[in-house]
Amino acid sequence: MRGEPAAEVVRLCDLSLVDGAPARGLGWTDPVWGFEIPAFTGIAYAFADRPDRAEALFTEAVRAFEISGWSGAHLAFGRTLLGLVHRRRGDLPRAQHHLEEGLRLADRVGDGLPVHWDTACLLIDTLVARGRTAEARAVADRYAFGPPWPGAIVLPDGPSVLGRLLLAEGRVEEAVSTLEGAAEALTVRGRHHIVWAPWPLDLARALAPTDPDRAARIAREALTHAERLGTHTALGEALRCLALFEEPTESRRLLERAVEHLAASPSRYEEARARLDLARATGSATTLAEATALAATCGADLLASDAVTARASSHRPE
Repeated sequence: MRGEPAAEVVRLCDLSLVDGAPARGLGWTDPVWGFEIPAFTGIAYAFADRPDRAEALFTEAVRAFEISGWSGAHLAFGRTLLGLVHRRRGDLPRAQHHLEEGLRLADRVGDGLPVHWDTACLLIDTLVARGRTAEARAVADRYAFGPPWPGAIVLPDGPSVLGRLLLAEGRVEEAVSTLEGAAEALTVRGRHHIVWAPWPLDLARALAPTDPDRAARIAREALTHAERLGTHTALGEALRCLALFEEPTESRRLLERAVEHLAASPSRYEEARARLDLARATGSATTLAEATALAATCGADLLASDAVTARASSHRPE
């Protein structure tokens, strides 16, 4: 959560496993030491650009819970963790499927469970990425997603996701207030993981029209934290954001670097957004076609529609 170098995080995660699986006595259903250790390990992998290792752990979790007859909150959380993996990969429809199943299972157990927070948070983030803002709002209202926030960590950061939803709804002032609250709560605790808590990227974009100097400072700080974290996803996202505040030539260079990083990452949805930005900056028909195809593959309906509109505009006669 502090955004320390991902390579070291992955190294430590590897040490907690035996041949990529929990050690004996540390499995998902062990009554003394199970569940938390493999869960935290897989979550750390997912936010360190290693969804492949996370998926192996979480697939085994679901299998172990089903075999053991754990059909309540544990199985719901297992589905949520698989949803996290697919959200990080940019497979938005599959992420949505697992997250909706996770909520269905959690709802059978009761209301207001910790798993409800994580699952609703991830589902809202996924639906916003798909361009399904009204559906995301319905989930937020159904599960009272908002302050007061729980004391436990939410995956990803709850206020960051709520701010993203408010921006998608056009409620900019409320979004800025929510994202500033996220900044205050997290920075005082030294938490600077801009993929888990992407508030700087959205806050910079929200402030760009009215306070570009402050917005640019936030974007530069985000890049500093991304460089420390070191994942391709974090670097690509931070470079894409910073490109908003540079002159056209430098902006294109930053977007090219962003695309390079995101193409090397597992984050296909974020790559599609960066390619669309680069296409708009360069007028490249090839890059625009790549962005369109990638957005459609991700199930990012609104982004794909934007890309199609941009392609139509680029071919419109003067």
